[in-house]
Amino acid sequence: MSLEQLTHHPPSPIQELEDALFREKGIRVLVKRDDLLCLPVEPGDRAFCGNKWRKMKYNVWEAKNKGAQTLVTFGGAFSNHVAAVAAAGRLFGFQTAVFIRGEPTFPLNPTLSFARRCGMQLAYLSREQYRRKEDGRVAAEDQSLYLLPEGGTNALAIQGCAELAEEILHEVQPDYCCVACGTGGTAAGLVAGFEGRVRTIGFPVLKGDFLFNHVMDLAGGKNTLPVSAWTLQNDYHFGGYAKWTPALIDFIRYMEARFDMPLDPVYTGKLFFGVWDLIANDYFPRGATICLVHTGGLQGVAGFKQRFPMAGL
Repeated sequence: MSLEQLTHHPPSPIQELEDALFREKGIRVLVKRDDLLCLPVEPGDRAFCGNKWRKMKYNVWEAKNKGAQTLVTFGGAFSNHVAAVAAAGRLFGFQTAVFIRGEPTFPLNPTLSFARRCGMQLAYLSREQYRRKEDGRVAAEDQSLYLLPEGGTNALAIQGCAELAEEILHEVQPDYCCVACGTGGTAAGLVAGFEGRVRTIGFPVLKGDFLFNHVMDLAGGKNTLPVSAWTLQNDYHFGGYAKWTPALIDFIRYMEARFDMPLDPVYTGKLFFGVWDLIANDYFPRGATICLVHTGGLQGVAGFKQRFPMAGL
């Protein structure tokens, strides 16, 4: 696969959603379908897509320029990032390896099964070892390795996600841009790319308020960006990472049936649920245009179904 495809591609489409709620509230709702920006390794797979494409494209170029042979990263057993790194190796000619948090479990879940089919080497660290991992030393000891942090967020990832903001502004002029947040890298790129022209709202999938200052620092710092550039909505994590309720699952089913919009229950499902709730409760002023970023993450749905068959997703 040519590296040129990473940086020379058509923009992902924008889909406008029509709903009685939006008409009642005088709101326009658009979805940036970055889930459709995808390079499959296998028929139908969605590992290398969306914000993982945006985060990794300049990292892949950097790894090639440095002559690295192996992409090394860290993550949980169901991580979208791990799947994306595995796919990138297969697509662009790298070996790949990952340190997984926790003990091995067999048979492998769908994410790790895919990673192994891509040729990724799996190693496991206890949770205590994982907390003490020394990323910098690993990279310094072997220049054939290119290290990607957990979640994929670094300066090159921010650069790639900032281009997503520029792409959105080229197509539409929203008042708000809403995005799910894990490590905060995609949100930081959007904040940096919008430069205060659009208010970015992050919907964390983890508990806690730690993301606000972290995202501002990644995006360039409070001294260069207005306070109004970025805010968080902390009430839609549903209990934390990979936590869910029947109401969330029902909403995801509704979105697919009503709009042909597949969502995952870890990231985008929570984002869309939160935006719907805020609209219903008059958070957004009449006349506002809201753009939701569909970051992908759909590779994780199979693993969610395996872990939570009772959810009925």
